Amino acid sequence: MDPVIIVGAGPVGLTLALALARQEVPSVVLDEGSGKEEPRAARTVVLREDTAALLERLTGAALGDAGVRWAGWRSMRRRQVMREITFDAAEPAPLHLAQHALTAALRTAAAADPLIDIAPDSRLDAIEQERSGVNARTRGPNGTWWRGSYLVGCDGPRSTVRKLQDIRFPGRTAVERHAVAALRAELPWPGHALLHRTPPWRTSGPSAGEVTARPLPDGAWRLDWLLPPGKDLVTPEHLVARVRETLAGWTGGSTPPYELLDTGVHTVHHRLARRWRVGRVFLAGDAAHLLGALGTQGLDEGLRDADNLAWKLASAWHHGPHEALLDSYQAERRAVVAARLRAADQSLPVVRGGGGLRAYVPGAARNHDALLTEGHLGRGALGTPGAYTGSPLAPVPLEAEIPVGTPPGAQVADVRVTAEDGTFVRLRSRLGRGALLVVLVAPGTGVWDRKHWMTAGVMPRLAAAVTALPCPAELLVTESYPGAPAHTVLLVRPDGHLVTALSGVRPADLYAAAEATLGGAAETDSGVEAGAQAEAGAGSRAR
Repeated sequence: MDPVIIVGAGPVGLTLALALARQEVPSVVLDEGSGKEEPRAARTVVLREDTAALLERLTGAALGDAGVRWAGWRSMRRRQVMREITFDAAEPAPLHLAQHALTAALRTAAAADPLIDIAPDSRLDAIEQERSGVNARTRGPNGTWWRGSYLVGCDGPRSTVRKLQDIRFPGRTAVERHAVAALRAELPWPGHALLHRTPPWRTSGPSAGEVTARPLPDGAWRLDWLLPPGKDLVTPEHLVARVRETLAGWTGGSTPPYELLDTGVHTVHHRLARRWRVGRVFLAGDAAHLLGALGTQGLDEGLRDADNLAWKLASAWHHGPHEALLDSYQAERRAVVAARLRAADQSLPVVRGGGGLRAYVPGAARNHDALLTEGHLGRGALGTPGAYTGSPLAPVPLEAEIPVGTPPGAQVADVRVTAEDGTFVRLRSRLGRGALLVVLVAPGTGVWDRKHWMTAGVMPRLAAAVTALPCPAELLVTESYPGAPAHTVLLVRPDGHLVTALSGVRPADLYAAAEATLGGAAETDSGVEAGAQAEAGAGSRAR
């Protein structure tokens, strides 16, 4: 079968290529550039726990070596500390690194994978869809026609794929503007990120704004100053004055020594493509959505797009297309991003209202600080990874379904599990292999030898039920899971979202849930019959 064509060799496109390769699907990545990204110290990314784990799983690299995991977070208003957070195992820290370092790690991993072909200097200019595949024409030194099974546009805000498919991209322009500087200096809170609103050395009014400092490796920092609305140019003299004023204000005296590494202006737009799928063509990342106000990170959502789409394309590539499964990509991911954009649009007038009566409401400043903290740290409506609660892949209510600490559709907790070969691994390490995960909660099994627990209790019946599922699945065991009683059976998608939690071994319910996850109807005659066969098979094998 033809490879998947990926247009765009940025972080989202390369992540998708690696995620497909992990599931034995070849891809061609069309890169309109030369394959070398210019290092820009002021162009950085902040990764939350789930997206950092995804990239480390795919690249095999310790991204923390190329970036900084914040030791803590502090927010201030004028001279008052509003909030302080220390990160630890229970409160994982965001990972901050230069985008060119992230892209380099992804390119290195992709270049070493025989299933990934990166074509530099290949600018897309035509797409033709057929019933059995898609053709893409590129121009440039390597201009030619490419044949693929599917095509995914990961080609950024000005996406050629989106334009060629005549997909509208409505939204709001320049909802926020920030002056940005990367510099090396000694600040009073090493390793800690800071949000400082209305610093005392700034005059009142809309230009008072806020400044954010985020640590980078080797004593470097990225500083962002919120700019007033408008299109005024930010001159080098203006930026240097901001740097000197801010550093002097933070150190309580004259401007300390510093080395200016890079500068820029970052403009945040809010846009959402009307459609994310047209036949065999899909959109992902900035080609599908733009967000980033109030400290949120657009790249996080782009990486989650790739994670969601990869296992569905892999299923179609290996087993034939299932339209409901492919359609669910847009239904799930667009709904999550739309909710994130709504939350930001509702919060912006509150936080950026420019004073007025809101400024005198008791507790208003603290509420604003809480919203900004949610955005910067990936929490709440502004930042928490989305749950696919209304997914078309959700199974119908099951008789044996029980509530656990993770609601259906949300990301599962990264607990320690025992694999079928007896090794202890983290649950996230088993994701993205194209198989569903079936996890049995069985206290005490961690100290048993595999030859004992694989033949004890409910295990033989559960193993038989897993073998009878309509798709590949891996059986795992954990000693505990948040909110789950003993003998709970969890069904987890390849992208780490919980399908359902069942009370005990229920082969028919497990089969129905797995079938629904693949886009099938859980309540069809064939589904009921197959579930009954699974129940009977499990029973006979258990005997």
